[in-house]
Amino acid sequence: MAEIRRLDAGGQTIAVRKDLRVPMRDGVTLAADVYSGVEDKPRPALVALSPYGKELQALALTMPPQRRPSPMWDGCIEAGDIASVVAEDYAHVIGDLRGSGASDGEHIGNYNAGGVPLGQDAYDFIEWVADQPWCDGNVGMIGISYFGSMQVIAAAERPPSLKAIFVSGGHYDFYETTYHGGVLWFMPRAAREGRGGDSGWAFTDRIKSRMLETYSPEEIEKRVAERLADPDVAAWPNLVHLLHYPTNHEAWFDIVLNEFDGEWYEERNPVNLARNIEIPVYLQIDQGRGWTVDGHIELFETLSGPKKLVIGSYPPMQSRPWVEEHDAMFRWYEYWLKGVDNGIMDEPAVSVFVEGSREVVTAEQWPPKDVEYRSLYLRPRRTLSPEPELMGPEHAAPDGFYQAPLTVTDQVEILTWSTAPFEDPTELIGSGAAHLFAEIDQPDTNFILRLWDAAPNGSRQLITTGFLKASHRELDERTTEGNPYHPHTRAVPVEPGAIEEYVVRLYPFAATFRPGHRLVVELSNDEPLADEHNALLPPDAFHLPVGRPVTHKIYRDALHPSRLVLPFTTRNSE
Repeated sequence: MAEIRRLDAGGQTIAVRKDLRVPMRDGVTLAADVYSGVEDKPRPALVALSPYGKELQALALTMPPQRRPSPMWDGCIEAGDIASVVAEDYAHVIGDLRGSGASDGEHIGNYNAGGVPLGQDAYDFIEWVADQPWCDGNVGMIGISYFGSMQVIAAAERPPSLKAIFVSGGHYDFYETTYHGGVLWFMPRAAREGRGGDSGWAFTDRIKSRMLETYSPEEIEKRVAERLADPDVAAWPNLVHLLHYPTNHEAWFDIVLNEFDGEWYEERNPVNLARNIEIPVYLQIDQGRGWTVDGHIELFETLSGPKKLVIGSYPPMQSRPWVEEHDAMFRWYEYWLKGVDNGIMDEPAVSVFVEGSREVVTAEQWPPKDVEYRSLYLRPRRTLSPEPELMGPEHAAPDGFYQAPLTVTDQVEILTWSTAPFEDPTELIGSGAAHLFAEIDQPDTNFILRLWDAAPNGSRQLITTGFLKASHRELDERTTEGNPYHPHTRAVPVEPGAIEEYVVRLYPFAATFRPGHRLVVELSNDEPLADEHNALLPPDAFHLPVGRPVTHKIYRDALHPSRLVLPFTTRNSE
């Protein structure tokens, strides 16, 4: 029996059980801390699991919540507000995954792909918690991001005592988490290395590369050479260093070495695993980082049991320590863990905050309203119009820009097109597409699009984004109007000088453009180094820049109808 300590926090006395050892079926033990009320009685438990370290999560007791751009914001303090959990009469159980923190065992690959499945460990951990005298046998889970993904992985294993989960800001399709439209995203580096506003994993010498464990040294050398042949990778010092010294950060090495989707990512993809989930699932995500919104919708549509989807308002990053959504979470668990009929399941399954109008629309499905996909065409003089261009390319000459690599410039070139001011409130909810007819003078580039709501006073807010690596332009059978999908299973180099149609997925969003506001779309092949949106993100939340000089010509004429395809709503919500 672990010694029970007491501490005062949040105006209450909390009982603390430190460094409990939780046995796994293969003999490995994981470390856990338990926080609860001091009254000696069983109560429901909320379990948090990650490799970020249980001691870091304890800062929720002493650090006021920090918002970006605070330099004290730490992206890994994600297990929830301990004092609030205890005040609601739950046991808050925070565990270190195998190979991290104070736990035993080896952790092979990101989310343990290739080693002992983390879902298996989560099953054993949850059933151990349910069997403790301080737990009444009813278990839920808590935490965002990695903690949120672990909830889905755990629920797919169907531990009998796990009655429901509440997931906020998780990552699901692991390829789409790390490569957006085929463009490498740096935030996974931050979460593992401990940089860019993150403490990172609680590393031990038992975290290992799946690639190094799987392939021979000769095969690794061959794959590293192939990756370094990509000019984008070869121009980025951190990646060159990583590929030569992979044991420094093994999980990041695995991601960088696997630039295509397929079995390596799909084996334990939570979206695939979610088909096994039957317990109730609550999904919550804020707008502003479109790939996470996309993932929550995909997961919601995969689930077959009781479910909720709540898409909240901008900005995209929650506080650290994480404290938002706790009221909704406690209401969810009051119903599913405590048996209190509070009416939550009588409410619509989908709730969406609409930027601009600041209204909340509800329905039983996504999108919450019927939509009609309409086109806004890129036109001369950097305008967007519902009417297509009538002149051919000999008269409507293409727009264009030349982007030097960031090794020689700090200037990111941006093309901009804008609508006229809207005369009436105009609501859009759903995903979208950008059809770009483009010519480049290199075998590859990035297409990065950002859509803004620009107010008459000059202020603006990001609405959605889209990313596509030109060599990943192939579409697959899931593609429909306004809803393109790319398989990302191979690269097809571009023929320099050829005009190609690139269809860029615009991540799901919900916005009303008020009278006098404009819709503005920006196109570049690198991200701006600093602007009003990026200041809200962690410093490492950017994408791998293009490592070669590229000239881009964007054709938008009668033969090349470059356009946005957007989801205009057509009826009121239920």
